[in-house]
Amino acid sequence: MNPKDLQNPLFTVVIPVLDEQECVKPLLERVSASLAPHGNYEIVVVDDGSSDRTPDIVEKIAGLDSRIKLLRFSRNFGHQAAITAGLNAARGAAVVIIDGDLQDPPELIPSMIERWRCGFKVVYAVRRNRKEGLAKRAAYKAFYFLMRAIAPFPIPLDSGDFSLIDREVLEHMVKMPERTRFVRGLRAWVGFPQVGIEYDRQGRAHGAPKYTLGKLFGLGRNGIIAFSGLPLRISFVLGISLSLGALFGASGLVVLKMLFHIDAPVGWFSLAVGFLFFTGVQFMFLGVIGEYLSLVLEEVQQRPNYIIKKRVNI
Repeated sequence: MNPKDLQNPLFTVVIPVLDEQECVKPLLERVSASLAPHGNYEIVVVDDGSSDRTPDIVEKIAGLDSRIKLLRFSRNFGHQAAITAGLNAARGAAVVIIDGDLQDPPELIPSMIERWRCGFKVVYAVRRNRKEGLAKRAAYKAFYFLMRAIAPFPIPLDSGDFSLIDREVLEHMVKMPERTRFVRGLRAWVGFPQVGIEYDRQGRAHGAPKYTLGKLFGLGRNGIIAFSGLPLRISFVLGISLSLGALFGASGLVVLKMLFHIDAPVGWFSLAVGFLFFTGVQFMFLGVIGEYLSLVLEEVQQRPNYIIKKRVNI
């Protein structure tokens, strides 16, 4: 192989992995087979603090093929941090992001490359159907619907991180200073010509899913709060509406008493229900504000998104 090809790869594939010892070797083989006919490439595997043999397997493969790179975190920093590290290390003219669980087919990459060569700067994969359970599918649907409804820019429904990103778009993404990274949101925010490709997402072949419902909720929270101030505005409008409703209700009681001499029945139960309702609304508003403040704190602390303890072929 020409050493120049290794210095200037046309394509980079970023693969975040966490405890994927059964999947990582066949995944690397399938990615390599998909890329080989299309130009020189590199594969950057980012190990997000695996506790199994995943990084050892990747390092062994990298010892035989210098196109395989490994970034190993000092601990688990999260999926979005792992993608960010891979994007920062990528050198290709086009960069593909694909998860390490084999649910996203590497064989779709050539179709992405074809659309990229037609002029699209971002080619994202759209999940036509999923093999996950009903609760997780419903959570995904609700999240994407909510994101599209409140985000000030279009976010494609049911499109995950599996995508091809042109170098021009990538340069803008890596310059963004925020530490709360929501990669698919950043990808959409940058703009440029983008197109989707539909595919059927397979079920996990090995191991347990790394994204539990709790982690998905955290990811969705970060995405919504990082890209929209609408929850704060909803809190404000709802608070004003409830206050006006209470004022009109009190005024109505006064009118009934003063003009019609009617005593409206107001018992302890009604007072207790009203008190609990307004108290719950107040706490809900405080919770929304607290979520925004927690993200502000993360930005102010200026801590790095990740710490790399080992690099192989980089």
